[in-house]
Amino acid sequence: MQKYMNEARQLLALAIPVIVAQVAQTAMGFVDTVMAGGYSATDMAAVAIGTSIWLPAILFGHGLLLALTPVIAQLNGSGRRERIAHQVRQGFWLAGFVSVLIMVVLWNAGHIIRAMHNIDPALADKAVGYLRALLWGTPGYLFFQVARNQCEGLAKTKPGMVMGFIGLLVNIPVNYVFIYGHFGMPELGGVGCGVATAAVYWVMFFSMIAFVKRARSMRDIRNENRFSTPDWSIMTRLVQLGLPIALALFFEVTLFAVVALLVSPLGIVNVAGHQIALNFSSLMFVLPLSLAASVTIRVGFRLGQGSTIDAQTAARTGLGVGVCMAVCTALFTVTLREQIALLYNDNPEVVALASHLMLLAAVYQISDSIQVIGSGVLRGYKDTRSIFFITFIAYWVLGLPCGYILALTDLVVDRMGPAGFWMGFIIGLTSAAIMMMMRMRFLQRQPSTVILQRAAR
Repeated sequence: MQKYMNEARQLLALAIPVIVAQVAQTAMGFVDTVMAGGYSATDMAAVAIGTSIWLPAILFGHGLLLALTPVIAQLNGSGRRERIAHQVRQGFWLAGFVSVLIMVVLWNAGHIIRAMHNIDPALADKAVGYLRALLWGTPGYLFFQVARNQCEGLAKTKPGMVMGFIGLLVNIPVNYVFIYGHFGMPELGGVGCGVATAAVYWVMFFSMIAFVKRARSMRDIRNENRFSTPDWSIMTRLVQLGLPIALALFFEVTLFAVVALLVSPLGIVNVAGHQIALNFSSLMFVLPLSLAASVTIRVGFRLGQGSTIDAQTAARTGLGVGVCMAVCTALFTVTLREQIALLYNDNPEVVALASHLMLLAAVYQISDSIQVIGSGVLRGYKDTRSIFFITFIAYWVLGLPCGYILALTDLVVDRMGPAGFWMGFIIGLTSAAIMMMMRMRFLQRQPSTVILQRAAR
């Protein structure tokens, strides 16, 4: 029992700064929406449309670079710190190549926006302008993630938290300057949000690099030569590990985007109720997501030390803590669902629907917690390909079709509207949780030599 308590303490010490950093990042999006809304409703809508395209694109790059964390944690645990600097350098090369790809996609995103059903031309132009301003922040964001993954792989999660807050504090005044046109800057409205956010990502990157260069604990992680060419074998390995994570994240984000599109013809009350419940549950999701990042670090570190038993302890502890957190957030959601809905909107119909959907959100919080921490465990074991298959089957083969049938057809029951899609979320996330646990048990039953060989790749 004592070893589980010690592990839980170490996990929470890693997870709490990650939670705070995630909240700061979420708050940046919230600030953008509110400040653009203060300028005009059209600008707020343009930012919302732009963000719905920016998120899947940037999360793809983010997921690709998540492969660095278990690699660095494993090298750190096995005492091979001299190899970390080269891995990080290749991470920067990879981030550079992926940035170019994402920037090209975002520059041409106007074709997607204008293809949307009866969109107002002025709104489309503003959304395109927002994206074209924001895309210059892509390299800054991804380079920041490389430096952050280096720190987190070495079990240092506080720098990410501090930089998240620096980003949030810089974001507010820079938004103000570019949206409303102060200090001689042009008045850009919603497009100014894109300029400000791009600038903030570069500030976060340079702040993180300054910290890494000065940190005493990382003085041994330096590249002797100033410049080195891409090491294609290491980059290929990072892509093999990171691509399944990137695709899994992409599937998850696009699933919620597709559901939002399917709900949109059901009327303003249904759309508003759905959005409120979704926004609140995504805030709650920050807790297990941050814990999953910590579990990846601990499992990778323990496998680097050559102890499969300790890695198993870290995995079990993470799941136990995650379920306890999910029970607390579910009880909180159920108890205060009406008051939470009223914070967003005071229309009685919207509040009633949002409260009903939050009950369903409370049901899936436990499954969601298990599946996201399960994927953190599998990342620690460097078994990322199974994450891709599990998420694809759970969300797109089971969750979305079931949700569609329940919400918009009379095949099984009378049309349920948005609640049907939420039943689909429950089915999808629960099946993901079950498959993640089965895969984890399968991996942990392998001989230690096999597990350690996989982890050392």
